[in-house]
Amino acid sequence: WNGKSATVRYIGNVKFGAGEWLGLELTDGKGVHDGNVMGVCYFECPAGKGVFAQPAQLSGSGAVLARAPAAAMPVAVVSASAEDEGPALLPSKEKTADGSISLGQQVTWNGKSATVRYIGNVKFGAGEWVGLELMDGKGVHDGNVLGVCYFEC
Repeated sequence: WNGKSATVRYIGNVKFGAGEWLGLELTDGKGVHDGNVMGVCYFECPAGKGVFAQPAQLSGSGAVLARAPAAAMPVAVVSASAEDEGPALLPSKEKTADGSISLGQQVTWNGKSATVRYIGNVKFGAGEWVGLELMDGKGVHDGNVLGVCYFEC
């Protein structure tokens, strides 16, 4: 994934995006979670070692990447495909489509203070998304999601 070796820990649907996703535990390098995303536990790994990717983003060796129950899931070592050579910073819109939220605006999300750092389309879901930097620093990523840099924090 993104030039890093990883072990497949989950294959299936997720609540944060459409289609089939792979939950990966990075062998080396920094991930963004511990297998828990948005309150859902998809798999377990050490904090900061987990990432999700879609099958097309990976190339692999070892076991065949196929849907299987978690207890019998094959393990494969994967690395980034040639077309996924690193994070690409995406430009943000200045305002949401309805004009109600602006880049840099202070907002509250789930009772937490945050600053709007990105507005626009994302690789992992349909529609317009708003990227937030949480003031308490306890978010689930640093603005990079699935190898795409939407913002930095």
